[in-house]
Amino acid sequence: MTPNRNESLVILPEESAPQAVKDCTRCELANQRTRVIWGEGNPAAPILLILDNPGAREDRHGSSFLCGTRETLQRGIKEAGLETDSIYITYLLKCRPIRAYDKPAAREACSPHLRLQLQEKRPLLLFGFGNVVAEALLPWMENASVKDLRGTWHEFQGIPIGFTYHPLAVRRRPNLLKFFVNDLVALKERWRSTDSQ
Repeated sequence: MTPNRNESLVILPEESAPQAVKDCTRCELANQRTRVIWGEGNPAAPILLILDNPGAREDRHGSSFLCGTRETLQRGIKEAGLETDSIYITYLLKCRPIRAYDKPAAREACSPHLRLQLQEKRPLLLFGFGNVVAEALLPWMENASVKDLRGTWHEFQGIPIGFTYHPLAVRRRPNLLKFFVNDLVALKERWRSTDSQ
């Protein structure tokens, strides 16, 4: 996807992490992180989107540029007709990895933070991006793959969750864009049907 500089993209407001999470030392990322990134968007949104970990853009507090992941995600959201006020974006890991680390241990150590967010925010729906998120949130499904999970709904912490490709995968393989947008349209339709009940 070639960026279209004329298309308006939004810098979503960041929500500050609780102090206990800012001080977290549960995994080795505490020794390499710049800061903790809790999430961004509308904290009261009905839809909570989950990416694997923050990138360089999120790590630079107050930075106005949009990385490839965020550009692709926002374009998909716009094409699907989802309003940015209906979403909140967060991560499995709350800090950006700078160098190699024990991935399973870090995900396990960070999982209480995501659970805390879900308890506090109580979203109607969750939506995960990429195989890393699918494997982490559905560990009972051996080799969980977004390719196989697309178009189906599961549960995490009692909340319906769907999955699609990671925005960077879509950016690298533009043929995935139509599936990505279709999945976001399905998310919007599921939200509308859930919200009307």
